[in-house]
Amino acid sequence: MKILYCDCFSGISGDMFLAAMLDAGLPLEYLRGELEKLALPEFKGMRTQKVLKGAISATQILFDIDEPHEHAHEHEDDHDHDHSHHHSHSRNLQQILELIASSSLTEPVKQMSAQFFTKLGEAEAKIHGVPLADVHFHEVGAVDSILDMVGAAVALDYFGVERVYSTPVPLGTGSVETQHGLMPLPAPATLALLNAAHAKVTPSPAQKELVTPTGAAILATLATFAQPDMTLTHTGLGAGKHDLPWPNVLRLMLGEQANPQTDYVEINTNIDDMNPQFYAPVMQHLFDAGALDVTLTPIQMKKNRPGVQVCVIARQETEEALSQILLRETSTLGVRVSQIWRHEAVREMRGLETRWGTLPIKVKRLDGRIIQATPEFDDCLRVAQAHQLPVADVFREVQAAAAQWIE
Repeated sequence: MKILYCDCFSGISGDMFLAAMLDAGLPLEYLRGELEKLALPEFKGMRTQKVLKGAISATQILFDIDEPHEHAHEHEDDHDHDHSHHHSHSRNLQQILELIASSSLTEPVKQMSAQFFTKLGEAEAKIHGVPLADVHFHEVGAVDSILDMVGAAVALDYFGVERVYSTPVPLGTGSVETQHGLMPLPAPATLALLNAAHAKVTPSPAQKELVTPTGAAILATLATFAQPDMTLTHTGLGAGKHDLPWPNVLRLMLGEQANPQTDYVEINTNIDDMNPQFYAPVMQHLFDAGALDVTLTPIQMKKNRPGVQVCVIARQETEEALSQILLRETSTLGVRVSQIWRHEAVREMRGLETRWGTLPIKVKRLDGRIIQATPEFDDCLRVAQAHQLPVADVFREVQAAAAQWIE
């Protein structure tokens, strides 16, 4: 399994992440070609340069962005780029999602890019107390930030990364100027994203923004905050603009995960004295905290009492958080944990053109071959309800169309 480990000892921003991926071997021309698929009129080109941060040489990325009402410039992104540079063009969440969806990027890149921006939009909506549809990005809606986050998705797809890990992230102190006025550090959006991801954080003496909203969105969407066992294949260093008392760089390590088959646990508990209405929210909280699967099985317990066995399948690094949910939100006094392993087929999501528009299809691969293509039921149900059709008819038609991919 290909994995990525982010060493964020000096923080993370979208441009540092992308620069580090280029330093690790992502071809610049490939990235340029993929970003041009967005058809952003402001995007005129890009280049990289090597810079010294302390005694360490790292890669820095520079975008050539043509802003209609301002001078064209090569935008030197840094830790503060999400806030300290105010652009004439901003976009709302829906405009950014439509920009991504209408591009010729691959479906995995589209989906990951949309996840980054949706995660950030949810954080902004919560902070400002507005519906998600009304979220309007300012600094993060600027062209360079769109290029950063879509570029991150391109890079992860290029290297075939299946899982992302990260060190704890340092939180700088001070304040930053935004279009909403002066804000404390870490910026509210950054803090909301890290909180939603249950990120591990560490203090820092820096009077700078070390973790930006774009960097936090990447981690909040993908990262597990733990150090994995891995065999290294590539490393990359991405530079920030500012000089700090330490090398201001992001280190990325790509490689193969060691012994992935033993990276799972099964958490079990038996309950016979809890209101059954409580199981639904407990199950949802377990999934939100990273459970891979949750099952409820009716059982017969001591004194012939009917009970429920709660079984959770999870990755080892989420064991503690999931166990705490069971202990806190159910009537159980203890849980049992067993190490397990899984044999897995490769899964991916593809978009299928149908007479009702593009619908997502879950594709299953084994030994490099597609052996199954299944529509997502919730999307079929949505179509059926919108067109007053039996959901079984919609599902069968979409499944038959997706069968063309089976080898």
